[in-house]
Amino acid sequence: MEQNDEDEKIGQWLVRVGAMSEKDVDAVLMEQQNGNESLFGIIAMEKGYIDPEILLTYAELKGI
Repeated sequence: MEQNDEDEKIGQWLVRVGAMSEKDVDAVLMEQQNGNESLFGIIAMEKGYIDPEILLTYAELKGI
């Protein structure tokens, strides 16, 4: 059963649903730490790790 934890971050959710690997999440987080101020999902899309539809699904689940 899929959990809907309000505290779950997007990277954690993407790994849990199989949309990204831990390695890919780490690469996005490293890019943010290195000064890229874009949102996690935008960076992940730009790097080709995810497509826009998965972001829409996440936003719908979170009510944003």
